[in-house]
Amino acid sequence: MITFTAVTKRFPDGTVAVDDLTLDLPEGKITVFVGPSGCGKTTSLRMINRMVEPTSGQVLVQGRDVMEQDPAELRRGIGYVIQTAGLLPHRTVVDNIATVPYLLGWDKKRARSTALELLERVGLPAAYAKRYPAQLSGGQQQRVGVARALAAGPPIMLVDEPFSAVGPVVRAQLQAEFLRLQQDLGKTIAFVTHDIDEAVKLGDVVAVFHQGGHLAQVDTPEQLLAAPANDFVADFVGRDRGIRRLGFRLADSLPVQPVDAPRDSEWVLDLDDRGRPRGWSRRGVTASMQSGGGTFTTADSLRTVLDLTLTSPAGVAVRVDQHGVADGTVDHAAIAAHIQDDPIRAAR
Repeated sequence: MITFTAVTKRFPDGTVAVDDLTLDLPEGKITVFVGPSGCGKTTSLRMINRMVEPTSGQVLVQGRDVMEQDPAELRRGIGYVIQTAGLLPHRTVVDNIATVPYLLGWDKKRARSTALELLERVGLPAAYAKRYPAQLSGGQQQRVGVARALAAGPPIMLVDEPFSAVGPVVRAQLQAEFLRLQQDLGKTIAFVTHDIDEAVKLGDVVAVFHQGGHLAQVDTPEQLLAAPANDFVADFVGRDRGIRRLGFRLADSLPVQPVDAPRDSEWVLDLDDRGRPRGWSRRGVTASMQSGGGTFTTADSLRTVLDLTLTSPAGVAVRVDQHGVADGTVDHAAIAAHIQDDPIRAAR
């Protein structure tokens, strides 16, 4: 749906922001542009809706060269979310969300009805509709910004570092909400970030940009972590990429020990009368289970399980079934052995 072919952007002072970029963004997926400051990722994003125009090459949106389209018409068909939300301070939340529908000539009732539906979809109560941006937190403003970008039902969204100005807890919540929305809506999304963790968490495809506007590698997050194309990419994704890659591996094939298996440990797992974990006890003193209860299911990642073993007082994570009943345990040594035996380990 979005294609860059030999695209270069050179500014009047001679600075080359993007150099010979050729890239396809798959339809219905999230493609994340990531890289250090000044590498051309935001410039590339803005060439999609002609906020920046290419010096040479072609940017195609739905098979049409953006330079052959009216900029205003092009932009009305593309949702756009920026770092600061960019809400109009004199308009209520509901009217901010309805901005593009108003521009498209929708009647006020339809535009506001759609805005109210989207307000709920991004996790804000209907009571917020009459508030003004100044009455919202940063995270709430970003939710409104996402709703506004979705208001006219565009098939494409451009998202430029939308969560970088909020704290880590709110950021994680917004990321989860964003993924939930994408699962429901299936938009074609170009997403800019400087954070490799955010890139691998959100992206179906990750495009790593090098200084000078060069594209260093395009791959799935798991393959990017498994096989960096060069030293720059390896340094950028970090030396802990093996741990990060565990986030893409489910615990469904992880061998576990029976809950009542003998264990060379001073810690004993306490279960209620239904077999659900309550905590670990040592000499009669109960220690609360950590990290969300210290339990995991087969739907969790190996990275989650490893983290649970490292934060558990017993060095053990407890697997539970769909009813929360403990049905196995695993320690970090067993996880390491499982990873060692995995045939795809050689791809790292």
